Formats: sequence, structure tokens, C-alpha cells
Amino acid sequence: MNFLKSITSAAATAVIERSGLHLPFTLGERVTEYDGRGIWALWDGVKRDDSTPLSIFVFDVAGVPGKDRRSLLPLAKNALRKLRTTRHPDILRFVDGVETDTQVYIATERVRPLSAGLREWDGAKTGAREEWLAWGLHRVATALSFINNQAASSHGNVRPDSVFLNAAGEWRLGGMEVCTAQREGSTGEGVLYLYGGLLPDSAKYSPPEVHKNGWSTLKDLPTSAPDAYAFALLLSQLYNPSSPLPLATSTAPPAASSRGKMPPGLFAAYRKLLNPSPKARPSLDAFLTQGTSPTPDGGFFVNNALINICEALEQFALMSDNERTSFIRTLASSLDALPPAFATHKVLPALVGAVEFSTTVNAAPLIVPLIIQIGKSLPEREKADGVVKPLVRLWASQDRGTRMVLLEGLEQYVDGLDNKVVVGDVWPHLTTGFNDTVAVIREATIKAIPLIAPKLTDRLLNNDLLRHLAKMQLDPEPAIRTNTCILIGRLAPTLGVNTKRKVLVPAFARALRDSFVHARMAGLMALMATVDIYERDDLAAKVIPNVAPSLVDKEKLVRDQAFKALALFIKKLESLVASMPETVQQPGTEAGQPQPYDGKATPQDQLANSAAGAAGALAGWAFSAVTKQLAPAELHSVLGTTASTRPNSAPPIQPLALSPFLNGHPTPSLSSPPPSLPSAFSTPASPLERPVGGKALQLGATKAPTAAAAALAAFEEAEGEVANAWGSDDLIDVTADQDDWSAFETAAPPEPAPPLPNLSTTRPAASARTSRSPAPRATTRPAPPRAPSNLTAVVSAADDDDANGWGDDDSTPAPATAPPASARSTLSAPRAASSRSPSISSSTAAEEGWSSFGDVVSPAEEKKAPAPSLAGMSKEEKAAELARRREERRLRIEQLKQAKAAAAAGKS
Repeated sequence: MNFLKSITSAAATAVIERSGLHLPFTLGERVTEYDGRGIWALWDGVKRDDSTPLSIFVFDVAGVPGKDRRSLLPLAKNALRKLRTTRHPDILRFVDGVETDTQVYIATERVRPLSAGLREWDGAKTGAREEWLAWGLHRVATALSFINNQAASSHGNVRPDSVFLNAAGEWRLGGMEVCTAQREGSTGEGVLYLYGGLLPDSAKYSPPEVHKNGWSTLKDLPTSAPDAYAFALLLSQLYNPSSPLPLATSTAPPAASSRGKMPPGLFAAYRKLLNPSPKARPSLDAFLTQGTSPTPDGGFFVNNALINICEALEQFALMSDNERTSFIRTLASSLDALPPAFATHKVLPALVGAVEFSTTVNAAPLIVPLIIQIGKSLPEREKADGVVKPLVRLWASQDRGTRMVLLEGLEQYVDGLDNKVVVGDVWPHLTTGFNDTVAVIREATIKAIPLIAPKLTDRLLNNDLLRHLAKMQLDPEPAIRTNTCILIGRLAPTLGVNTKRKVLVPAFARALRDSFVHARMAGLMALMATVDIYERDDLAAKVIPNVAPSLVDKEKLVRDQAFKALALFIKKLESLVASMPETVQQPGTEAGQPQPYDGKATPQDQLANSAAGAAGALAGWAFSAVTKQLAPAELHSVLGTTASTRPNSAPPIQPLALSPFLNGHPTPSLSSPPPSLPSAFSTPASPLERPVGGKALQLGATKAPTAAAAALAAFEEAEGEVANAWGSDDLIDVTADQDDWSAFETAAPPEPAPPLPNLSTTRPAASARTSRSPAPRATTRPAPPRAPSNLTAVVSAADDDDANGWGDDDSTPAPATAPPASARSTLSAPRAASSRSPSISSSTAAEEGWSSFGDVVSPAEEKKAPAPSLAGMSKEEKAAELARRREERRLRIEQLKQAKAAAAAGKS
């Protein structure tokens, strides 16, 4: 059917254009309901310029086949002229018009016949229908009053077919075919007076005086006389459509029984309007005054809600604040009772205009909620134009009340906002709410974010918005901090991958540290809601550690939720690690390396379900682990023996190839069995020297060390070398006491002694250290002496010698000759106690002992035994060679000092 109607309208437009007539509008569907109700054919149309909906009244002399309508052409042209020059809110609004010799086109606002609206109200409640009828009659009476008084004209065609309804349901007066000004009667040009009888059913609506004297008699009567009588007939048709109209020839007023559904107050006015005397008949202006006056026989318009709302909307800008507030409350309470078309097309545009152009500050907070509420019932396109666009413009307002109502009602109109409008027009103004000094605005801004977040760009969502939310987590209001945490949790699925990893855990962790209990609860709930977002490593290393302190929260509510959250995270983590390999350890390729993990649990690896079980498992695992670290060959070897190969846990020991003579004495090598010690060590009166870095030997031994003891000493020395396998050049000898070196240098020189025999092949049996040490206690089982092979102590002592200026001329010279052998045997007796501490380090004692003796090497002997090259030596061999060279240099210096001292003594 719609397709056929569109074809018909297109054909009609094509016919008009082929006739050479170019209309500024396009014909649409024809309103067949209006056919036969006047001289016009009613069409729906649109304006070509802006597609504004229009109603097109078309008159064509050949419009009705078989009838000559040329005589009606003056009526159509008069209607076009009167609508073009008469402007009133209650009169049909003229848009455009075209006339030719045979056709007249009048374009008005989009309307429909009154009969269509009456059918819609047939099933409505009686009170609502009567209120709507009274409101419509009030609008028609107002239009007629304007025509009769301000325009000084008579309408002459008041009937139901001359009344139309616009999109808002407002009544509009049309039918201006015979509208005539009173002055036109004197010139003989009045259409009403000349062609009034040509209207369809003109006799049915004509007043009694016309029935008696014709239409020309109206020239001498008040302009309201014919319209007042016709208006009374209109009242009868609307309230009692099934009752016959009163006869124009009747001179008696209507009986009370004929009132029907007409209100009593209105029925009294109706009887006056039917007065057969035109001069006694009240005007429409008097009728309106009676209806708005609270009198016993009037006031039928006083309590009409539709009339009061229309008048208040017209005077809204002139109201005081109290009057405006009272009206808004009244409108809000009666909004559901208003006709839908009236609310959406009459009230809504008036409210929008009042908000946009009102200079009062309190207007917007009161009106915007009503605008949002009314706009919900509009179609999407009308809602976008009539509601959304005005509200978007209000976002630029700096009024807090306006911003608050826009935020609270955002859910009702956010669907009408496209992404471009949100990003360009709403977001720049919305962000100011984050920094507002009023906490209510900040909180409402946060609550509005989830509604517009889907319409934001990725940059705004992942960057700008999160920066604002980070500040909101530091807000002084606890409710705002809580809602911010909840908001971040709701936005989490829409954030970028990198943003999730950087933002979520720190944000929720901050909430867990909040002093407000509900903020901490929100942090836990947010972490639980976003558990599927976190990766395996983040869940274990970031989420669970941050939740753990909440297990001992001061509030039980938080503690209980923390335990639930932790159980959820553990369960999630178990599912994530289920797909991980059992081990990533690669099998060893070298002999002696631990065997790779085979993925099977050992008894110590079994999970413990209690603290005691865990402690036992831990102890058992530790002891078994030590056992499993030994190679099979080592498990069956004897302690203290030298294995053929060493475990991989320590680097192998390179054998030290020492010089066969150190200071003229044989030095054993670790790679060879320890040699037998000189016989001097077996004499009871010879105190034993304590090697540097080794254990102190027992003094006063009565037995010579056995071969086993010598082997044990060599093994201990080798063990010491292994312990310092990485060299000892830059290590500190904790047993050295450099403070004691000055005391020894400044001590009084010993008594001169005769020269000692050549000790190049004999090792000293005593040390000067014994002169400062307390007397040793004899033991029944002397400890075996150890060879002085700890090179670390030797190097340290040599370095200390150089550092302390052993070659300085100021130092106390050593005696030129050593004491005889008989004197050496008495060194075991205790000497006078020194002023310094009797506790002397081993390195100091060794140096003192060796400094009392010296082997002078002649230059010829040095030439015969050149110093070996350090190239190709291991680290230990280099250290031993350097120690030997330093010792030789020290001995030469001592000999030079002794020679110098002897020469000085001979001169004196």
C-alpha cells in the first residue's frame, strides 16, 4: 500500500512539473480522510530546501471529475491570502504558497484533521478526554478572538473540518476561505458577503440572521457574531457528536436535558452563544473571560492542566525563581498524565528553549531532568535532534547544577551520542569534573565514565583517562577512592595489553593499602574479577604478594575476603602451571656432575601438610642432599687420602714446583712426599718454629716427628693451598700485626756474638720469637712440626717488610753476628716482657725468627744460580718464586747492615 501511495505522489509531482509549474515542496501521500470535507485535497509533503515536513492544501478547478469548481477559485485564493497575512500561534502556520489561474497550493506546518484525533481519544478516560477537548476549544476561541478583535475580521467558516492538529496535538484553526475584514464590506469586495453560500454545508453552520437576511447582512453586525454562533455548534459536535445540532430557526435556548457530556459551566456559556439575537450574543473574548474567571457559572478553564502548562511555558522566562520552581514541580508531577504528543512536541521544545536561552542560573538544574525524561519516548532521529544536541551544548556550561544533572542523566541519552560527539564535545568538558573542588561533582564524573568509555579512543582510554584515575585514587574522599578502584576494575577488559600489565596490579595494590575498609574490599574484589587477565608470572610475583598482607587485616571483613581471593589465585595459578614442563635442567656431560632430575619425587620431595612434616622433610632433604653430592669413588675412599681426581665443585690443585732451596734450605714440594726434618728439631732444648698460617706446634717436644706426622703436616699444608686456590696476592693476612714491626726495629740491639758457622745447609733450630713468647709447657706427646710452606704468609710478610722501610738507614741495625749454638739453646728461656702485647701473630713471629739468622750468598753464587723465569708458571708457583726472591733480598739487606755496623764498631 505504501508503495502504491509513493507511486501516486510521484506521478502527481511529475504531472505538476510537466505543466511548467515548479513548486518549492514535494508532494507525498494524500490524506484521504480529508477528502470531501471542503474544497481542498490534503497532501503530506516536504520542503525541498531542508526536508521540513509539510501539509499541502491543493485546489484544482478540475479536481473533481464532472463538476465545475471554477466558482470556488475565489475562496481558495482568499484562503491563501489570509493565511499569508494572518500570523497567530493558534492559527494554521503558513509556510509557502503557489497559485495559478486554475490551481492553488498552500503549504503549512504538518497537520492532520481533527477527526483523526477525536478517534484516538474515544477510548480514553472521560476526564482526560474532556480536559483535552477543553484545552483545544480554548485554543480555537483564542484564535477567533484574535481574528475578531485584532484583525477586525470574521472567520465565517468555524466547523470541525476547519480545525487541525499539529505534531504536538495542538489545535490549529484553518478554513480561511471566507475570512473577511469588516472594512471590505464597504467596498463590496468581501468574500464572506459575496461567496459565503458557496461553502459546503454553509446552511448547516450559518447563524439565524443569515437564514433570515442572507450573508450580506453580516456587514452591519459585529465581526464576532457569526463566529460565536458557529463556535457554539462546534461545542455541541465535540461533546455530543451523536446529538443533532440545534436549529437556527429556534428562538428558545437549549434545554438542560440537551447538555449531554458537556461540563455544566461550559453548558451555561454554550446557551449564551446560541442567542438568536446577534447583538446580544457574547463574543469569543467574553467567552474566554468567563472560562478563566472563578465564577459560579464559569471557570471551566481554570483547573485545566494543559491550559495552565501552555500559559506557564509562554511566561517561563518572566517568572521569578519561586514561580519557576513551583511550575517545574507541577509539571513533573503531572507529566505522566499529559498526552504523549503534547509532552514531546509542545513541552519539550519549550523546555529546551528555556534552558538554552534563559539567563537564570537555576533554570537548567530544574529543567534538564524533565528534558531527559520526556525525550526517552522519542524516536531515535527525533531524540538526536530534539534532546541530544541541546544537552551536548549544555556541557559547555560552567554551572555546577547543570553539570550535575547532565552527569546523573547521562545513561538516558548516551545512546544518542556518537563517538565523534563524545570525543570532541563531551570529553573535554567532562574532564574538568575530575579536578572540581566539590566532591559530589568528582564522584558523579567517575560514575559517568563507564557509560562513555566504549565511545572513547584508545589514546584517551589508555592514557588520558588513566592519568585522571590515578589522581582520583589519592582523593581525600574515601568514597571517591573506592569508586575509582571499582571503575578501573570495570574498565580492565577494554584496556590495552601493555596497559593492563602496567596499571592493574599497582592500582589495586594501592587500594589494598587504603585506610578505608571498603576501598580495601574493592581492591580485593577487583583483583578477583580480573584474575583471568594476569599472566602466570605476574600472578605469582605481583598479585599474591600484594594480597598477602590483607590476610592479617584489622577488619574481619577484609580478612575473610582476602582468604577467598588467595584461594582463587592459587587455584588459577595451579591451572596455569599444569602445562609447564617438569624440569628445564639439562643432563650433565662431564664426569662427576650431578645426575639430571628425572621428574620423579623423592621421599624428601613429597609435599608436607603440616609444619612438623615440613620441618622433617626439610631436614631429611638437607642431609640426603649432602650425601648425593659425593661421587661414588669418593664415598668409598679413606679420609685424608689423595684422590686421583677431584670433584667438580672445586678447581684442581696444581702442584707447586718450588725452588729446591729457600734461603739456603731445602723446601719440600707438595707433589712429593714430605722429607724428613733436620735433627735440630728433635733436640729437646730447641724450640720449634711455628710456620706462618699453620697450627702452632707444641714446644719442648722430646720425640722427633714420625713419618706419619710429617705426611699429615704436608697434607694440611696442601689443604691450605687448596682453600686459597684463587691466589692470595690481594688477600689480607688476618694474623699479621704490622703495629708490632716498629717495636722490633727500635728495640735495643743484642749483645755482639761471635760469627756463626756457615748455615747454608743447616736450618735454624730456634727463632727470635721465643725470646718474646711465654715459656712453653712441655707435653708428653709433641705435635709434629710442619714445613714452612704456607706461601701466603710469606708473601704478606715480605710485603710488610718493604712497606715498613726495612732498608731505611734510620732503623736500628741488626747485630752483625748471630749468637753461638750454645747461646741459641738458651733462647727457650723466657725473656723480659715487652711493653707491647704478648700476643703476636704467626706472621710476625716467623719474620722475627727468620731475621735473627741469615745466609750470605756471594755474588758468584748468585751468578751460578740464576733466577728462574716466571713464564709458564702457575699462580702458586709464581707466588712461591716471588716469596723466595723477597726473602733473599731481605737477607742481603740484613747482611749489609751487619757489615756496616761491624765496620763502625771497628773504627771506634
